[in-house]
Amino acid sequence: MDTLDVLESEAIFVIREAYAQTERPVMLFSGGKDSIVMAHLARKAFAPGKIPFPLMHIDTGHNFDETMSFRDRYMEEIGANLIVRKVQDSIDQGRVQEEEGVNPSRNGLQTTTLLDAIGEFKFDAAMGGARRDEEKARAKERFFSFRNQFGQWDPKNQRPELWNLYNGLKKPGEHMRVFPISNWTELDIWAYCKREEISLPELYFAHEREVVDRDGVLLANTEFNTLLDGEAYKKRLVRFRTIGDATCTGAVESDAKDIDMIIEEVASTRVTERGARADDKRSEAAMEDRKKKGYF
Repeated sequence: MDTLDVLESEAIFVIREAYAQTERPVMLFSGGKDSIVMAHLARKAFAPGKIPFPLMHIDTGHNFDETMSFRDRYMEEIGANLIVRKVQDSIDQGRVQEEEGVNPSRNGLQTTTLLDAIGEFKFDAAMGGARRDEEKARAKERFFSFRNQFGQWDPKNQRPELWNLYNGLKKPGEHMRVFPISNWTELDIWAYCKREEISLPELYFAHEREVVDRDGVLLANTEFNTLLDGEAYKKRLVRFRTIGDATCTGAVESDAKDIDMIIEEVASTRVTERGARADDKRSEAAMEDRKKKGYF
């Protein structure tokens, strides 16, 4: 077995364990490459049947158009049951308050929408596409990551995982976050997409786009972004290594127009894909602080 075979087998095992050990699992889906690979693995795990649990998208309302178009097309293609819950509804209901200032991010606001959705549907396991190589806070996650009755994560209160044994026991109101592709790297994801011929949003491939350089982050010209004094959009050949809220997800200059070129580019880079995420640069522990409150 090669590396991809081992990673695929491990991820499918974790997905099946999550399904077997819980009563109401859900798989989170953002339209990004990691969640697409997760959905692909779930299809393999339960073939020839359909995925036996719903997928859920927490929609910030600040998504790229290409992401939303791909999401709807892909869900129809695989015949999945997609649940969508919107951050805008949480704002309208007074559950959260929109950030002030230029280009307010809704990434942090997703936490409330997610936890409300988990409570609404009584999900006791939420599978996500986080990988340990993405960010140091995510490197602390176990495959089965315990969340208390408030949806909070305590990195010092996690269960041992020896010999591929996962403890899914929990009390009513508590739940698990499950991360089947924890051991994958960005390069593994791209190599797997090539091998499996997985289709992806065009945002991942080099294209000409208007962007503005703000503190080293190339923000795209979208209806959600506002220019500061002295700024101007310029056309550049760029692609996105990660897809999220358009107000904080930066592009990278690149001429990689196919997967082979992307694999070559990723293999030579020394900056993680989240290095272009403005929300992760707000503080040294920005991601960990969000995760403790219930973030993905």
